[in-house]
Amino acid sequence: MRPNIWTKTLVSVGAVVGLAAGSLATAGTGFAASDTKPAVRSEAGVLAVNNLGLSTTQARYVQCWIQDYWGYTGALDGQLGTNSWKALQRWLKAHWGYNDSIDGIVGPNTIKALQRDLKAHHGYTGAIDGIAGSGTKAAFKDFAADSKQYC
Repeated sequence: MRPNIWTKTLVSVGAVVGLAAGSLATAGTGFAASDTKPAVRSEAGVLAVNNLGLSTTQARYVQCWIQDYWGYTGALDGQLGTNSWKALQRWLKAHWGYNDSIDGIVGPNTIKALQRDLKAHHGYTGAIDGIAGSGTKAAFKDFAADSKQYC
């Protein structure tokens, strides 16, 4: 009977060691992968804050403007989150052809409507394509500069 007990003991110890080694290997790769920080995301996988290239100071200027005119009641923190974009979408719906939900998600329809304003008033020369490229971001910075007077 003794050899049977030793066999079971050795098999059990081997299994524990194998599991521990596998756990350490997995922990090592999981830890390495966690060194890179992803963009801030909400549960739906959509960016929770999207400043479209604006600094926090520039984004705060935009928040001051939407607070004065478009019902924004959140913090003036320079973080263009869902509530900031909902206020911007209300403005875009009223004046720039935004025809989607007021959901605070910065999708192609939001960008297209923003590009219409940027083309008319802030030097944007690109296509109305719903892509927030460098030209859109540069024109949005001009928009933010014009909004500074509301802070």
